Amino acid sequence: MEEKISWSDFEKVEMRVGTIVKVNDFPEARKPAYQLTIDFGNEIGLKKTSAQITKRYTKEELIGKQIVAVVNFPRKQIGTFMSECLVLGSVGEDNDIVLLTSDMKVENGLRIG
Repeated sequence: MEEKISWSDFEKVEMRVGTIVKVNDFPEARKPAYQLTIDFGNEIGLKKTSAQITKRYTKEELIGKQIVAVVNFPRKQIGTFMSECLVLGSVGEDNDIVLLTSDMKVENGLRIG
């Protein structure tokens, strides 16, 4: 197990529900990835990120999918692309990532707690 964090540390991580509204290939990425545009509602708006989820998901099935992401990390340059959030998923063997999602449709931008 990794180092334990305090409850106040956890509260600093702002995880929100968002809906994927646009998916593009990311051929410049070192590992196969998509560029995602995610709608986090009126308060946060649209954010972009890249995700190495090409093994499990097609671009078409990602459109409209609600996911969970961390929205308060600093922006990060990934090749030619600027990532604005971090999509969360479980990582299996060979980096086989399964996205964390809501099992019911909820309002974009709701905080995970």
